[in-house]
Amino acid sequence: MSNFRKVILYTGTDGRAHFGEETLPLSEGTPQSRLTALYASGGYQLRESPVGFRSQFHCTTTPQWVFILQGQMEIGLQDGSSRVFHPGEHFYSADTLPPGVSFDPALHGHWSRQVGEEPLVTLFVRGD
Repeated sequence: MSNFRKVILYTGTDGRAHFGEETLPLSEGTPQSRLTALYASGGYQLRESPVGFRSQFHCTTTPQWVFILQGQMEIGLQDGSSRVFHPGEHFYSADTLPPGVSFDPALHGHWSRQVGEEPLVTLFVRGD
């Protein structure tokens, strides 16, 4: 049985955003079309970000899948590390603010930016 690699952006016990990975089993379907289990979703949105777009540090309000459809998206963390995602790549954004904590832009969240010469087009699919 094969697995699907799920890249996760999450909030650690230290309150900071981190990247991690887990595998989802491709246990359904046929040998020619292997599938994960069916997961519920809470809707989707498409976004286009122009060349030069960059956000401030922020947390994800609702966990969601982010799929890169066009362009490149860089995600930066408080520790100075970053990761660039290209068309066809994805991650699960779940770096929510810990319960009862006020947002501190010097501690919490991540930033994102468009990279390269073409606009960034992303598909956001909310978890449920």
